[in-house]
Amino acid sequence: MSAPQPVVVDGGDKACVRLLLELRARLEGLSVGTVVHLIATDPAAPLDLPAWCHLTGHTYLGPVAGDDGRPVYGLRVSAAPAPTRPDAPWHRRP
Repeated sequence: MSAPQPVVVDGGDKACVRLLLELRARLEGLSVGTVVHLIATDPAAPLDLPAWCHLTGHTYLGPVAGDDGRPVYGLRVSAAPAPTRPDAPWHRRP
């Protein structure tokens, strides 16, 4: 049995602030263990995404091969991610 295909989130050239807002919303409905491939050309993505995963508890998988030359980063959905603010996903919710 093959592994399920990753969920692809195309962040395009969005700045990391908008990218994290979209990513947070997309992850909410996904099953634990789902692998997500995030396409992101923002130069800050390779720094911000691992930090955000560390903050939330999702597993950062690092860069993965993409089909069209744009940067792609992998992460795995955590069983119990730390909640973050809907308007500012780089801050934990109290």
